[in-house]
Amino acid sequence: MKKTGDEYFDSDEFREMLAEYENAVDMGMPVFMDADELSEIADFYQMEERYDEADAAIDLALSLSPGAIGPLTYKIHEALWKGDISQARHFLEQITEQDEPDYVYDKAEIMLAEERVDEADRYLRHELKKVPPEEYQDYVVDVANIYADYNYPEMAMQWMARARQEDSPEFKELMARTLFGLGKYADSEKLWGELIDRDPFSKHYWNALASTQYMNEDYSASVESSEYAIAIDPDDPEALVSKANGLYRLGNYEEALEYFRRYSGRMPDDEYGLMHQGVCLINMGRNEEAIDILKKAIDIAGEDSGYLSDIYQELAFAYSEVSDEQQALKMLDLADRYDSDKVQSLLVRGHVLLASGQVKEAEKVFRQAVVLSDQPHQTLLRIIVSVYDNHYLDAAYNLFKKFFRMSQPDSPEGYAYMALCCYDLKKYTEFLDYLKVACECCPYECKIALSHLFPDTVDPKDYYKYTVERLKK
Repeated sequence: MKKTGDEYFDSDEFREMLAEYENAVDMGMPVFMDADELSEIADFYQMEERYDEADAAIDLALSLSPGAIGPLTYKIHEALWKGDISQARHFLEQITEQDEPDYVYDKAEIMLAEERVDEADRYLRHELKKVPPEEYQDYVVDVANIYADYNYPEMAMQWMARARQEDSPEFKELMARTLFGLGKYADSEKLWGELIDRDPFSKHYWNALASTQYMNEDYSASVESSEYAIAIDPDDPEALVSKANGLYRLGNYEEALEYFRRYSGRMPDDEYGLMHQGVCLINMGRNEEAIDILKKAIDIAGEDSGYLSDIYQELAFAYSEVSDEQQALKMLDLADRYDSDKVQSLLVRGHVLLASGQVKEAEKVFRQAVVLSDQPHQTLLRIIVSVYDNHYLDAAYNLFKKFFRMSQPDSPEGYAYMALCCYDLKKYTEFLDYLKVACECCPYECKIALSHLFPDTVDPKDYYKYTVERLKK
């Protein structure tokens, strides 16, 4: 049986128990296991996306022990995942072992699902007073885990501070997750590295490291870590999409497209993979193909999908690229029906209007975007890049000049795009000046804006050096 990456599920103890259970089921024989063992088997099936088998194991556990906390906790988590808090409370009321820590955790999780964070913390601190000294460490670590799972890293760290520091993999992983949630990516990366040193064949650790490196904008390292996870499990969806995302950020759209396709092959009902296939195709200039794949993403995305607005915006951009302004604006109107990023929507609308020659209308929309933005400097840069992309080169050049006068002295953004603009305007002396600054302060932007001008073998930070050496020949 293929390894899961979970230490317990990969253990001989669990595999023997699972084989015993599956043999009994296959032969139609009675299953002689308690509710907790059956709950563990259900957790395994759920992790493996074998949901019908997971439900069967839980139903059997509840038929044998109707008030058992293990299977009812499973049911509570399932209800919370579906957003059915009323159902979760119904299962909580059925638990007979209300003096168990898991009952406290279940009750607190329901409060967190209802965003009653302060009340949950008061309740957990009150219950902490009842915990025997020998169970104190387990309790505070379990609570920290719950807060980390519900994306309350500050609360998780507060509870971690109550715990005795351990060198165990479980404790280190929790600390790494908490630091990640707090945005302390370098510290988190260090801990994931230490965990990998202990267990280099854990795809879970490699995936976590890749995510941390990605958030720290070290995209090359993120891709490399994803490759280790893929080597361990070539079909792991998390590893495939992680590598795809890293490749996309590096501007390697063709290879990113391949990995998004592989991800969609494993997760055919996830519109995320299809949407990003469309984005890659747009960046490769294959807009008709992008429109087809983005339409498929719309078809499989439900009305409650968080990606609908993004998909419609990408469709708008693709239609604009094939000069279908009417369809592009229609897509933007559809995007605005959902909980969209208003600034992003305005930027795309302005781009579409500019592409169709409606300069005054585009200016009006772009002004709205800057006013609404909580990062107006970044928004202004995106507007200028849109002006450049629509071939208003002189206007883009002059806007970049104003942009740099407004920028902070240590701000790295925009120089690579200005270098490109100068190159297209044949202002080669200025091209070299801006390229030098861009290579020194923002190689990542150089990769995005200028990679088509240089061989793939040249590192973006060396673009200026490469150009100067070529001029000497």
